[in-house]
Amino acid sequence: MKALRYALGMAAGILLAGLIAFYLMFVAARGRTPEIAGDNSIASLEQIELGGMPQWVLIRGRDQDKPVVLFLHGGPGMPAMYLAHDFQRQMENDFVMVHWDRRGAGKSFDMGGELTVSQTLADTLELAQHLVDRFGQPRIYLVGHSWGSYLGLLAARERPSLFHAFVGTGQMAGSRADVQAARAAFAAQKNVAAGKLTEDDLFRLGGELFGETSFWPILQTGLFAPEYTFRDALNVGKGASRVGRDMQYDVEPRPHEGDIDSIAVPVFFLLGRHDYNTPSQLAADYLERMDSPLKRVSWFEQSAHFPFWEEPAKFHAALLQIDQNVRTSSIR
Repeated sequence: MKALRYALGMAAGILLAGLIAFYLMFVAARGRTPEIAGDNSIASLEQIELGGMPQWVLIRGRDQDKPVVLFLHGGPGMPAMYLAHDFQRQMENDFVMVHWDRRGAGKSFDMGGELTVSQTLADTLELAQHLVDRFGQPRIYLVGHSWGSYLGLLAARERPSLFHAFVGTGQMAGSRADVQAARAAFAAQKNVAAGKLTEDDLFRLGGELFGETSFWPILQTGLFAPEYTFRDALNVGKGASRVGRDMQYDVEPRPHEGDIDSIAVPVFFLLGRHDYNTPSQLAADYLERMDSPLKRVSWFEQSAHFPFWEEPAKFHAALLQIDQNVRTSSIR
């Protein structure tokens, strides 16, 4: 009997210690971003009012005089802020990196208001102008991932004077029929019946993360994001579902229903060779058709849909090369 009580006490102690550790790691220590050493550094997790609605923004950089990069997440409601702690630490040495959880997504899950492309575009341009004014720079870089690449091209078309360049990764391109055909060819390579491949299927076959078979590596990374509370983490999936379901498409072209065929700023596509969420060859073909003062494709041979996370060092180097190309060109 004494042994049983001892065993139960040990089990209760272990459980209590686990609960305390969970609380300290995922609750008490969350909802903030680590400081960056340096007199001119910035490490800020804050709410900014855009379109009359407060929305969460993460701004990190070792030197506030470095070029500003605004990262537009995909989804349309799947944030990337919760991955920033893992992939962008080296980038923070050379850029001021800005992540924004758009209304309804991630940390901005509880923010109400209109879920339309036109309002999201207006919010994007308002944030870009805010960053130009705040950091005293004439222009910023705009990076768009997946659905964010569609939004980013809309923004660059609308207000090219705000941007040094547009950088697309996981770039949306081609018609729905084109995407379906590319995925069918991918399924055939994998000896899988094409049917209608789901996103889970694409993960299982390595068309989302190269060399992986599930979303787990991204989820595991995201669980340790200091900027996200436990509640924020729970809201990631709910926000992605809600925004994806409720987004109203009131701007032309709609995704996969036509091209934005002319952009007045340099355009760079950083493409994962194995991406079949947004088939990367379609994006490369799209850039060939696009009219832009400077354009270039860079291939990431060990990546699928998330080159910035799958090959962060190469992505960092690509951003540095883009900055050098833009600064040494005659385009202003």
